[in-house]
Amino acid sequence: MLKAVLFDLDGTLLNTLDDLAASTAHAMRQMGLAPVTRDQVRQFVGSGARVLCERCLGEGAAEADVDRLQALFQAHYKDHLHDVTAPYPGVMDMLEALRARGVKRGVVSNKFSAATQAVCDLYFGDLIDAVVGEGPGVRKKPAPDSLLAVMERFHVSPEECAMVGDSPQDILAAKAAGCLAVGVTWGFRSREQLEEAGADVIVDSAEALVALEGLPRGL
Repeated sequence: MLKAVLFDLDGTLLNTLDDLAASTAHAMRQMGLAPVTRDQVRQFVGSGARVLCERCLGEGAAEADVDRLQALFQAHYKDHLHDVTAPYPGVMDMLEALRARGVKRGVVSNKFSAATQAVCDLYFGDLIDAVVGEGPGVRKKPAPDSLLAVMERFHVSPEECAMVGDSPQDILAAKAAGCLAVGVTWGFRSREQLEEAGADVIVDSAEALVALEGLPRGL
């Protein structure tokens, strides 16, 4: 029986792409560089802000340039992280249904910690029981550290937990943690990428998440 479900944030619970792209473009312009496209940002996100900035600048970029771009990006994004961001269709009802069934709900993101907590507080409130973002001392997904930390907090075993996400990093982290790996098709990556990463289950809607095998049935 599944007692907890962990979620990625960007591309899984929230459609954050346009705000991420806008902050990336702003940071690039501040450095006198041509902005990358929205579709490029779609492929660049998922491994944390620093990797996003490294990918924007290209191979061989100086560390100082990456540092500056990351600082510019994060400064802009913290003030514009909900300009047009919104939950994906059905997400709020899905979280409500899981709460009603007594299933613990956590967010495990590679987004920097302050932004992860801020958007979770803003959009989800007490619909989310635990939030972990990028920070010192915890390896980012696909490492399982953050998943295992939330499972410990929830007092559940990997067999009692599912990890839901839109990227190979989420699937690989779930596999490394020993929990059910669930991919969603509405986010930033393709079904093919989720299949290649080894997803146990792939769903096309938030409603389908509520019907996952192993979850408590509706009241």
